[in-house]
Parts: sequence; C-alpha cells; structure tokens
Amino acid sequence: MKFNKLNILIVIGFFAIVGVIIMQLFLLNQAFIFEKKEIDDKIHFALQDVVEKIYLDNQSDLPLTNKIQKVTDGYYIVNVDDVFENNILEHYLKTEFEKVKLDLDFEYAIYNCGTDHMVYGNYISADGKPDKKCEDCFTKDIDLIYYFAIRFPNIKQNYFTSLQQYWVFTFVLFLVLIIYVYSVFLMLKQKHYTALQNDFINNMTHEFKTPLASILIASNYANKQKEITDNPKLSKYLQIIIDQSNKLNHHIEQILSLGKADSNQIRLQKTKIEFNKTLSLVKENCTLKHQREITITNQISKNYTIVADAFHFYNIIFNIIDNAVKYTTQDPEITISAAENEKYTTLTFQDNGPGIPTKDLPFIFDKFYRVERKDSNEIEGFGIGLSYVKKICELHGWKVSVKNTANGLAFSIQISNNDIHG
Repeated sequence: MKFNKLNILIVIGFFAIVGVIIMQLFLLNQAFIFEKKEIDDKIHFALQDVVEKIYLDNQSDLPLTNKIQKVTDGYYIVNVDDVFENNILEHYLKTEFEKVKLDLDFEYAIYNCGTDHMVYGNYISADGKPDKKCEDCFTKDIDLIYYFAIRFPNIKQNYFTSLQQYWVFTFVLFLVLIIYVYSVFLMLKQKHYTALQNDFINNMTHEFKTPLASILIASNYANKQKEITDNPKLSKYLQIIIDQSNKLNHHIEQILSLGKADSNQIRLQKTKIEFNKTLSLVKENCTLKHQREITITNQISKNYTIVADAFHFYNIIFNIIDNAVKYTTQDPEITISAAENEKYTTLTFQDNGPGIPTKDLPFIFDKFYRVERKDSNEIEGFGIGLSYVKKICELHGWKVSVKNTANGLAFSIQISNNDIHG
C-alpha cells in the first residue's frame, strides 16, 4: 500500500482508537481486580466479626490463628472451633454483612459432628426473592469439628454488574472502532471509484481533442474559401461552428488541467514573468472571447516580475478576469491593485459586478460548484475554473481569497515576496 498522507492518517487513527481500547481494557481489568478484592475483604472482615461475637457469647478466648478459609470464589469455610447455635449464627451473619454493606445473596450450612453431615441452614436473599437453593454444594472438611460453610452463589455476577459503566464505555469504544473501520472502508472504496471516474473523464477528454482539432482546422480553412466568404449565411454558420468548437476546446483544457492538478501530475516550470505582459495578453483574449468592451485599470505603479509557471499563471489571471466579465451585466470594469508588507504582496482584482450571494461565497473554490447568474436561469460552465485557480495557487505556495465589496467582487492573491519583485 502506498503511504500517502491519507493512508498515514488512517493508520494513525486506527492505532489511536485501538490504543484507547487497550487502555480501557486494562482499566477494566484493574477495576475488576479492585472490586473483587474489596468484596473479598468485606466478606473476610464480616466473618471475622461473626467469629469474635460467637467467642464473646461463649466467653472464650479468641485464638490468634486465622479461622477463615477461602476455598473458591464465593465459598468460605469458617472454623469456629467452639459450639454455636444455628439461629444465632444467621443473625450475626445478617448483621455483619449489613454493616459492611455487602448486598449479596448467601446460603450457609453447619457441620453436625453427631451425624457427620453438613446440615443446610438457610438461603438469605438481598432483595427478598431467594433463588434456587443448593443444599448439595456444601462439602465436609475432615480436619475440622466446629465449623460452618458459607456460599455466595451470585458473587461472580456481582463482579460484572458492579462494573457496568466500564462495560458501557468499552462497548462504546468497540462501536467507535467498528464505525471507524467501516467508514474508512467506504471512503477508500469511494476514492477508488472517484479515481476511476477521473481517469475516464481525462481519457474521454483526450479522445475529444483529436477530432476537435480536425474540426477547427477544417472550419478555419473552409471559412477562408471564396464560396463561403461570398455567402453571408454560410459564413455565419461556419463562424458559429468555429466559436463553439473553441468554447468546447477551452472546457476540455480546463478539465485536463484540473485532472492533472488533482492527481498531482502538474510539475511547475517556474520562470520570471512580467505581470503587465501577461495582463495585456489576458485582456486581448478575453475581448476576443466575449466580444465586449472590457476596461481593465492597472493601478500598480511597479512592473512586477513574478517567479511562477508561465502557462498556469496566465490561466489563473484569465480565469479570474473571465469570471468577472461573465457575471457582470454592464460593461465590465476590472481594477487591479497591489498591497505590500514585510512577507507578502497581495494582488487584488476588483470588478463592478453584482458580487456573489453570501450563501455561495464559501464554496466558489469547490470543484464543480457553480453560481447561478442573476440575469439568466442558465448556470454556465462546469464549476472547475476557480477550483483550478486555487489548486495552482496552492502549488505555488500562494493564497487566494474572495470577498464581496461595495462595488462588486474582489479576488486577492497573496504572493510571497520571494516570488515577486518590483
């Protein structure tokens, strides 16, 4: 897999989420261990107090040895080593468990040395709804005489229910990971389809150029023939063919240029360009294209020399002025000015058009976004001219912006002082 910026971000995002999940699982495990230890301590201390009370009732000295043995999770044997009564034991168990706030179901059995059997005591439910008793779950200990066994049947369930919020967070994180992976899969799939679509469009436009060039050559040759020049109607029709072919050729060039920019195939060939010469050429070609009187006022006193790709720089200026002419209903008047500071020189192209609706302004550099004309229901072009302008400016390391003013629309190109000299 080719590691471009997108792939690197995807991998970083994936490992970041996985890292958070691993951390959450670690915290969940730590919380489980802590919860288990806390419950075990509560049970041990409560049973220890029960033994102490039994010895106190019997007025016996409490031995120093530990009387409580944990057999498994939720199963304990308590060696009282002294006589005790069933009802007294149950009362002490309830009291001590309540003191330590141990809300667990439990059942107990007492060893009867006369019959040599474990005698089932009772099932005590924390919520008053006892579950199924398990009288056969208690086993004898051959080394002990006076003892009882206590069992907590739902202790493992309690471990998990007490960590409910941790489980919820963990589930949410896994859900986020699944959504992230699925979204990335859809995005990569869509990117693949977009690449195929762009390849198709670029190949198609390339295939259009050859027959279109033949049409233009044949039409220009025919337009000079005496039979055509002597017939005004045929000359007019042929001129329409030439004009529309040139318009189609312009659109094809735009699509090819934008396709190259999107696929990073453009290699800038920077040279020193005289801004005034480029501006004169743009004015001449715009006048030929629109057949309108275009007034371009250059208020820049300096004759700037700009380090840029000549072909693409011409296209930038042409697209900006072409849009100003296209969307201006009256005679187009474009004023060009410059502002300098320590780092940048900003070229501003101010027109006298109606401007752009506020809702459209943030999107005019987006590819295929088109603004509806106020004087026509038809939306012209493909919406790729300004997208191309922004892409070429970015490749040069420049910034382009646009805003509405009191007089119309103002395009600004911010050029580093390293690339422009007066």
